[in-house]
Amino acid sequence: MRKIFPVLLFLLVTAYAKGQVQTPLTMYGDLFKAVQMQSVFPDGKTFVDCTPKLVPKEIVARYEAEKNNPGFDLKKFVLQYFNLPEDRQSNYHTDIAAGVIKHIDELWAVLRREPDSSQKYSTLLPLPYPYIVPGGRFREIYYWDSYFTMLGLQTAGKTDMVENMVKNFAYLITQYGFIPNGNRSYYLTRSQPPFFSLMVEMLAKEKGDYIYAIYQPALLKEYRFWMSGADSLNSGTDKHVVRMPDGSILNRYWDAGDYPREESWKADVEEEKLTKEPEKLFYRNLRSCAESGWDFSSRWFTDGKNLSTIRTTDIVPVDLNGLLYHLEMTIARGYKESGNLLEERLYQAKAMKRKKSILKYCWNEKQNYFCDYLIAEQKPSDELTLAGMAPLFFQIATPQQAKDVQNIIRKKFLQPGGVTATLKNTGQQWDAPNGWAPLEYMTIEGLNNYGYKELAKEIAMRWIDLNIKVFKNTGKLMEKYNVENISLTGGGGEYPLQDGFGWTNGVLLKLMKQYAVNVK
Repeated sequence: MRKIFPVLLFLLVTAYAKGQVQTPLTMYGDLFKAVQMQSVFPDGKTFVDCTPKLVPKEIVARYEAEKNNPGFDLKKFVLQYFNLPEDRQSNYHTDIAAGVIKHIDELWAVLRREPDSSQKYSTLLPLPYPYIVPGGRFREIYYWDSYFTMLGLQTAGKTDMVENMVKNFAYLITQYGFIPNGNRSYYLTRSQPPFFSLMVEMLAKEKGDYIYAIYQPALLKEYRFWMSGADSLNSGTDKHVVRMPDGSILNRYWDAGDYPREESWKADVEEEKLTKEPEKLFYRNLRSCAESGWDFSSRWFTDGKNLSTIRTTDIVPVDLNGLLYHLEMTIARGYKESGNLLEERLYQAKAMKRKKSILKYCWNEKQNYFCDYLIAEQKPSDELTLAGMAPLFFQIATPQQAKDVQNIIRKKFLQPGGVTATLKNTGQQWDAPNGWAPLEYMTIEGLNNYGYKELAKEIAMRWIDLNIKVFKNTGKLMEKYNVENISLTGGGGEYPLQDGFGWTNGVLLKLMKQYAVNVK
């Protein structure tokens, strides 16, 4: 790994000192690396979610004193000095006969977490209000997952929990200056797709437009995080911002870290051995891909096949910029509510400028589809993915572009179980043959926005049918599904298939109500 760790430890300790937030790497050093590299637990996330029974320095001292003893058992040592994360779902038993609606209703309580008490040396970042976790190995709140989970909460009439979720995310913005990937210390180097403005919009629809003004400070602070460096950037890139050839600004995913992810340490170290890229750049691209939520997908690979060629920071993602367009429009709405017409017009202008740039740089005329933009090559990618539905979801596309896009969706993406994330089968989880609730929902709503209601309904019904079929066979709602072969569940990824599952529950409930599907 070439000597990056002494410097890394210093930087991490310095970065987190103000908030007294430390990560497993900074607390346990060589012990952490030994546990992860020796696969003491099958899932690298287990150890980073453990809590110590003693002060970390004391545990490290005992490790250093004992590690070279004959017969030293690392797993036994860890189990002696750490509490394992609790599995709260293990006691829940599904009643398949009661039906999927009843199942989702009962799962809200299973996936609910009460306000956190601050626990010293835990990686959990405490939240002040109740919240919903995705399920399975995901024991904390996740940023973009939560919007789609909240669709279900809204549909179920649980407005109080929707508001709790929004309050928690506003709290994270206040505390850390942005919304991290999840409320864990090891996620503080990155965010996730910025859906906070859509959450605020959802709450405003339930409670009134005054909500926009209440959350305006948080919206502005998140915007500053994503736009940091834009004012001084004359060319090239800086953190999340990219100066385009015509001088306009668009955004990319970018993680502040350039070392292995603590929750996936061994997998990242081993993958780095396969790449020809510089070590730090490779790790930053892996981490930035995790910020995208699409970890991993051929969408980010130079050769379209292999993770070793990942180039996330060299890509302007079409969906990210659609989200930031919505954020700018939502900030404008907040200023309207507070009567500040000058700032309202300013942010409307920012949004219109971004819209113009998305249409200019992300429309692939050869493919007749919206694609990511390749910074170094100065052209749109030819990779067709469901990220290309974002301009329809956010109503940025022209009517003719929407017509072309729906034609591609119908001919290439539509499968027996819904729509597939991409057209390539690489073994990565965000590729074919997998379908994911957030992508299904954004595709369906994007098509509805432009009047393609028949195709939207066809996708929705196929997805609903697949979800219910798997539920009847397994008693579970999954994180992802194989939409090409509907006799199989989804595959790929760095961990076993997860059940629960927050965003699947939310989108399924929303679509079943929207399309009046009356099953138990």
